[in-house]
Amino acid sequence: MRVGYVVKGLGQTPWLAELVGAPCVRISALTRFLRLTHVAGWGLKPSAAKAREYAARLGLPFLSLEDGFLRSLGLGVDGAPLHSLIVDQRGIYYDATRPSDLESLISEQTLEPAQLQRARDCIELLKSYRLSKYNHAPDRQPAGLEGKASRVLVVDQTAGDASIEYGLASASSFSEMLDAAVAENPDAEVLVKVHPDVIAGKKQGHLLEQARAAGCRLIGEDLNPWALLDLVDQVYVVTSQFGFEALLAGKKVHCFGMPFYAGWGLTSDRQVSKRRGVSRSLESVFYAAYLQYCRYINPYTGKRCEFEDTVALIGDQKRARDRFAGDWDAVDFAGWKRAFVGRFLGPRAKVEWKQLASEVSAPKVLAWASKLDADLIARCQKREQELWRMEDGFVRSVGLGVDLIDPLSLVMDSRGIYYDASSASDLEQMLEHDEFSPDLLRRAEALRQCLVALKLSKYNVGKQQRLNLPKDRKIVLVPGQVETDASIRTGSPRMQTNLELLQAVRECCPDAYIIYKPHPDVLEGARKGEVPGQEYFDLEVRDLAMPDLLEQVNEVHTLTSLTGFEALLRDIPVYTWGLPFYAGWGLTEDHIACPRRTRRRTLDELVAATLIRYPLYVDPDSGDQINAETAVDILQRQRQEKRKTALRTHVWRRIRKRV
Repeated sequence: MRVGYVVKGLGQTPWLAELVGAPCVRISALTRFLRLTHVAGWGLKPSAAKAREYAARLGLPFLSLEDGFLRSLGLGVDGAPLHSLIVDQRGIYYDATRPSDLESLISEQTLEPAQLQRARDCIELLKSYRLSKYNHAPDRQPAGLEGKASRVLVVDQTAGDASIEYGLASASSFSEMLDAAVAENPDAEVLVKVHPDVIAGKKQGHLLEQARAAGCRLIGEDLNPWALLDLVDQVYVVTSQFGFEALLAGKKVHCFGMPFYAGWGLTSDRQVSKRRGVSRSLESVFYAAYLQYCRYINPYTGKRCEFEDTVALIGDQKRARDRFAGDWDAVDFAGWKRAFVGRFLGPRAKVEWKQLASEVSAPKVLAWASKLDADLIARCQKREQELWRMEDGFVRSVGLGVDLIDPLSLVMDSRGIYYDASSASDLEQMLEHDEFSPDLLRRAEALRQCLVALKLSKYNVGKQQRLNLPKDRKIVLVPGQVETDASIRTGSPRMQTNLELLQAVRECCPDAYIIYKPHPDVLEGARKGEVPGQEYFDLEVRDLAMPDLLEQVNEVHTLTSLTGFEALLRDIPVYTWGLPFYAGWGLTEDHIACPRRTRRRTLDELVAATLIRYPLYVDPDSGDQINAETAVDILQRQRQEKRKTALRTHVWRRIRKRV
């Protein structure tokens, strides 16, 4: 299969070949030497006319391409990367004048019980994340629409929309629709959703003046569709996708055209399609449209994926973007950190960089947690400003922070910070109070298994090596820490040094074979934490990757090290001598109790909070916020690239040496 296209812009679509499933080449004088099997164009747009003519002349099948029903976080015109694409060999979904692949799927298929259940689960996912085709608009209700009055929603569309003509409708269909909505609902408030550009006079719609004359409430704000669906009982559309989202929300839908979801017994239809004479359930139509017809890709890794993966990615992007929107003063950040911190706050955050002595006036103030100044805390409290702490995330990078390597993940905390057990953090509150959905726990389980299988950790440094260890003794790992770190000062009230920990572990496990691994930053000479002598351990390992070391031990004893969390991921017993974030939830053997932590949590609940909900992740190429699963894929790719570079360097050095 080899697909040709005419318009240059189509070929610039990222991951086009992966989504189409074949090499894609631009049609030119040279293409006669290539054996094209298909020609592709963008739906029924005028720009696709040449491609259709070329396909007809050569007798080749034409592929109609369109954005998927769950396209992206933002708008395509603003450069938001494409997450889903439609490839239709018969027609295109919004053209009711002839068959399409989607229409055939809906008409011909019968769902198995497992498919039916998947459709139900995916509908709930879409509703839970409140996602639509585009997800740029604020998720808030219009002012003045409080209460539970009876309301209906009428959805306008911009003039010239191809789905109107090919959806068996016309401009008069909109006038007829509004008249019907008013007449059929005399006791209800009629809301008319018009495009913001129509009100501004930049685009032409159909209902603006008629709605004003009829005394309807105009909704001209660009809002998340689910925010409007929360307010109404019925929805009137011509061909808008809004109507299908209304069906998913359980609303009664009236169609004055023939969109893909009309004609199957789900909607009140004013048009008829003889090809759609069978009744189909909402789950059947959803399964065909979202799970079979659309193709999904992760635009940051180029990997094809499923609908559920795309929901998880866009949903997490939307949550992070909305959470950190607004004005920020970022205080006392080093220059190299300023280069990446703004990306983690997202596209709706406006950051002003301030020195410690500067006046901070923004509603939200950001500081690096381990450098937080008491005077800044007092000033923020006095002015009732939100003070947020930032710190490295738990799956950070390929390389050490001390080497000024940009992170893939950071954490932001509005209460404290995860390693400071002297007060509650957002992570602790999440684990103490939140409930986690089955979908989130499935993601956590898969993420945990992926991290273990790929042998990924926080910094991903060190060599792979098998140690020659005794088989008749319990192997205990004691990870060293930087003794001046805030995690020791605030999370380990009884012990402050690596030596104290080793002494305690030797006393607790007198017959064990104890392995001590100093912290990488200590080995680099950048931090304090060196242990003199070898009296309390049997073996010191230095340049060994932590995941490989964990595979060879029976227990981990630690003050507050993240190694304890990584050991839990691998079902290794963990003994805590301080109060790390993962202690106190029933998963570790703890020498110190935290009265605030009363919940018993499963490992997947801990992973869901710690790796999915709490941190922020950013794609290093685009600067976009991403989710945990995408970050892990990128981290694995970076590690592979680093190994290849190291191998090439090694080979080149050997060649030069021989020469």
